Amino acid sequence: MSRVPGWIGRLGAGLSEMGERLNEKRREEDADSDADESNDPANGEQEHVPPPPAYAPDVAARPDPVAALPWGMRVAAEAGWRLLVLAGTLWVLMRVISAVQLVVLAFVAALLITALLQPTVARLRRLGLPRGLATAVTAILGFVIMGLVGWFVVWQVMENADELSGQVQDGIEDLRKWLLNSPFHVTEDQINDIAKSLREAVGANTEELTSAGLEGVTVIVETLTGLLLAMFSTLFLLYDGKRIWQWFLKLVPANARPGIAGAGPRAWRTLTAYVRGTVIVAMIDAIFIGLGIYFLGVPMAVPLAVIIFLASFVPLVGAVVSGALAVVVALVTQGVFTAVMALAVVLAVQQIEGHILQPFILGRAVRVHPLAVILSVAAGGMVAGIGGAVVAVPLVAVTNSVVGYLRSYSREAALKKRAPQPQGSTAVDAAQERPAGQA
Repeated sequence: MSRVPGWIGRLGAGLSEMGERLNEKRREEDADSDADESNDPANGEQEHVPPPPAYAPDVAARPDPVAALPWGMRVAAEAGWRLLVLAGTLWVLMRVISAVQLVVLAFVAALLITALLQPTVARLRRLGLPRGLATAVTAILGFVIMGLVGWFVVWQVMENADELSGQVQDGIEDLRKWLLNSPFHVTEDQINDIAKSLREAVGANTEELTSAGLEGVTVIVETLTGLLLAMFSTLFLLYDGKRIWQWFLKLVPANARPGIAGAGPRAWRTLTAYVRGTVIVAMIDAIFIGLGIYFLGVPMAVPLAVIIFLASFVPLVGAVVSGALAVVVALVTQGVFTAVMALAVVLAVQQIEGHILQPFILGRAVRVHPLAVILSVAAGGMVAGIGGAVVAVPLVAVTNSVVGYLRSYSREAALKKRAPQPQGSTAVDAAQERPAGQA
């Protein structure tokens, strides 16, 4: 029994020594793992890297090319490629329009005629006439009146052509005598040289004139085709214009449909006001200038007045050209004094038109800056001739009206989105004050 406690003591001492050895070994492993973690680059501490030798210079990293460009240049580049895309789109659109130029001009002419005749259809509808009958009566009367005006101009020119030719020859002779006696020191040899040059130019261009005459047949056929297209388009627009507009709205994306639906009536009111005002102003110009040259004794005063009326549909340019034509006829038929008086009449009427009639009749809805008028007429004439010059200004006026409306519409929509919504008792009060149809 005395040996048992000694054995147990030795066993306990051996276990204690073994536990100390295990603890020491565990501490050594922990120290090794801490050393490895301290040398790991992932822990934020980089290993010591020796510096490069003196013969190897430092090379700076190259910056991003986009960051190297100035901000203004980057903005200009972003705007530039977008402008190129828009220019390409406009070029393709103009190519398509030039390919179907006759159809486009006929439809635009139909729109202008419809804007002039549509109020008459509305009045006849209010009087109780059916839509088809009101449309037929208005269209027939409108086309008959326009045809009679054209026939009257041609008839007057043909009736007075012989008399005008004799008066022109007499006027040219009087002008020749006046130039010889004028202070400009013009000699008879110079006048004869000018006349000879004109005869040679006409003789040299005889083939071109002949080909132009042959092309005139094609122009006449295209003109008749365009007139028929314009007549049929006008009939359908007068009869079913509202339904055509509703069908067009279905082609517009849903997000843009409310704005376009509001801009359409605004554009139509602008076009209607422009056509009515232009017709009234053109009639006043034709009447007063026609009366002035009639009392001055200028031949073909009535045809000249009708030409002035038709030319007034081309703003600024048409009035200048038709007035110059009247002055030239007065010069070659009645002499210098009558021409000066005719010029005074034309200038007075045009000044009254530009400063009083157009602002009063057309109003602010279709007011376009004179520079925009000149540029649009020039561009329209270069693209589509006389027809393009006629439709250029109403197109600019309608575009100005539509853009202004869409701008205000988008601003109001943005303000509505930013407006705070009523909450709590305020929302209850707003719901109670709202009409039943808007709940």
